[in-house]
Amino acid sequence: MTDLVTGADGLPRCAWGASTPDYAAYHDEEWGRPLRGDDALYERLTLEAFQSGLSWLTILRKRPAFRRAFDGFRIERVAGYGEADVARLLADVGIVRNRAKVEAAIANARAALELPDGLSALLWSYAPPARAARPGSFAEVPAITAESTAMAKALKKRGFRFVGPTTAYALMQATGMVDDHLAGCHVTRGPAGA
Repeated sequence: MTDLVTGADGLPRCAWGASTPDYAAYHDEEWGRPLRGDDALYERLTLEAFQSGLSWLTILRKRPAFRRAFDGFRIERVAGYGEADVARLLADVGIVRNRAKVEAAIANARAALELPDGLSALLWSYAPPARAARPGSFAEVPAITAESTAMAKALKKRGFRFVGPTTAYALMQATGMVDDHLAGCHVTRGPAGA
């Protein structure tokens, strides 16, 4: 497989984004587009944490169930969850049922409420300067960076869990803090969301 492929629609895209219809939609419409807003970024942070050790496709396909289970990822709602909610989530076959990750999602909502300027401001403060050019191949795309390491450290210091440097970098890629679409990919950064 080459790093850039042309789909049946005639559009060049990053190869992973052409591997399934779910990935194509996510690649073309969401991944790498700037996303702002505390609840929106909390959702992405939570899903990246749940993805740890699993395929992103698994999480992507379970995202509607995650949204229902976690009250649309509204930080204030999730921060108020108690033991009954943990039990409810662990019994929900539509999501990934991992106690440590469920408890981390709740702890992270509580930590997000304590941020004086909000989650979006904190996360975006670690966005690196834009590259002069997009990477030419996946070999040029790092798994962690100095910025993702600093972001993970800052989040952990504030009580967040399941936020290592690799998860932080995946979040940066997914939310447009970095543009890791390959050179020649048809997707443009687009406007900031939420």
